[in-house]
Amino acid sequence: MNRVKDYIFDTYNELVNKVSWPAWSDLQSSAIIVMIASLIIALTIYGMDSVFSQLMKLIYGLFY
Repeated sequence: MNRVKDYIFDTYNELVNKVSWPAWSDLQSSAIIVMIASLIIALTIYGMDSVFSQLMKLIYGLFY
């Protein structure tokens, strides 16, 4: 039981005293970058899907 207690204490101590947490402004700018990148990737995938869908309709239309 002592090992579990030591583990929890050491974990808490490391999180409070040794980890350098980013500033709120850094988190906001990182979140904005992630949202913009996600939007660009989603739009790219949507565009590729639309083009592929139209291409398949064209190909199927030639044979049916």
